[in-house]
Amino acid sequence: MSLIQVTDNSSKELKDISESDRNGLYTIANIAIGNLSLNDNPNLLVFPRDLDYYGDKIGESQIITVNKEKIFTGNVMGFVGVNDMQLDIKSRFAKDCPQDYFLHYMLQKVFSINLFDIKHTISTEPIFDFLLYLFPHYLKKAMRQGIFKQYQKKQYNNANVRGVIYVSRHIRENIPFRGTISYDTREHSYDNKITQLVRHTIEYIRQKPLGKQILQNDADTISCVSQIVLATPSYAQANRHKVIHANIRPTIHPYFVDYTPLQRLCIQILRHETIKYGQEKDKVYGILFDGAWLWEEYLATIFKEKGVSIIHAKNKTGENGISLYEHGTKCYYPDFYYRGADAEKSFVLDAKYKRLNIGFHIDEQSGKNTISINRNDLFQMITYMHVLPAMHCALLYPLEVNENVGNGIIVIKANPRNLNGFGGEISGYGLRISKATEMETFWSEMKATEDIFSDKLQQILC
Repeated sequence: MSLIQVTDNSSKELKDISESDRNGLYTIANIAIGNLSLNDNPNLLVFPRDLDYYGDKIGESQIITVNKEKIFTGNVMGFVGVNDMQLDIKSRFAKDCPQDYFLHYMLQKVFSINLFDIKHTISTEPIFDFLLYLFPHYLKKAMRQGIFKQYQKKQYNNANVRGVIYVSRHIRENIPFRGTISYDTREHSYDNKITQLVRHTIEYIRQKPLGKQILQNDADTISCVSQIVLATPSYAQANRHKVIHANIRPTIHPYFVDYTPLQRLCIQILRHETIKYGQEKDKVYGILFDGAWLWEEYLATIFKEKGVSIIHAKNKTGENGISLYEHGTKCYYPDFYYRGADAEKSFVLDAKYKRLNIGFHIDEQSGKNTISINRNDLFQMITYMHVLPAMHCALLYPLEVNENVGNGIIVIKANPRNLNGFGGEISGYGLRISKATEMETFWSEMKATEDIFSDKLQQILC
């Protein structure tokens, strides 16, 4: 088993990788994520689950691209493997740190995991931690549809016949006749293969160092766990292998649709070691996150926590979209925007996780801070500014520390570029990502930076 480590939005020389590992890389290289069928590769988890969740079209993104000389990565982070080759794609902010604190931090924020004992929030196998972070979110989402019900075959031996008489069992159990009849029936039951799988996952998580905190994360999680426990009275740890085997094929239900991703996640958690060391030949396995989606959702949590009055458009639910036409029905979704009293006081805010070509100078008053924006991104932002209308647009991006910026807690603003025509300005706000090598320091520095970041945005919105 070999491990290849890379970071997002970077490259790596192929000459440093063995021939056998290259063959594994070629299996997943230059292929859109949407073309990696989750039915053919059930041990591959991709988040967001809906590949076009915010219109960002992660399904069209590639895990990696490979040419004759190099591997290139994009916004996708996580862990993926084929046969004996495993590829670990860390955040580019963790290239000098053994632990990917920034990815862990964003996941805990986005999935609302409140881990108080941060000394033990990252185990020796961080990929497994990612699975645990996701469990409460997907459990609560599935349970909002109710406890999963499924027809189960039940055997009875009483006088109230409600099904098909089972003759051989009746003769065996009721001769001489005692007034009871053996019969089988099908009836809805909460105690089924899906709820049993969730119950086994709950009991498995309880045994892990983070388990107690994960399962008692909030009142809703506690309630969901309690309901599953009550719904599965036939639970027995000895049946775990049998339950896993019964759930290998994903269950598709026309009503309980949110149980399918929960089922996949539970299988990943329970079969983590098996998937990692005894995987099927040529099958893709792992867990991947779209960095652009994660960064946008992370910013949304900051705005919510700090009370920043910004609208977060959501393509999936159709919330807060804007139309390009007066009577148009099709909406478009800027990441964030703010409608002021007039165009001068209105803003469009665009979350960008990918690397930006931004030049900084240590003296912000010198006018040497500039920002270079991808052509398509630029046209998209100008369109949103025109339609709202808004005279201001800002890119919100994670800031990579360099010598000019320094190592302090800082939020950098790139000097605005003024537009021709109707006017307006485009600038950038970089949230500095801590480079601390101790978790407690990283957490505290990030929280301090978030305070400065939200304060600066509050100032421009006022």
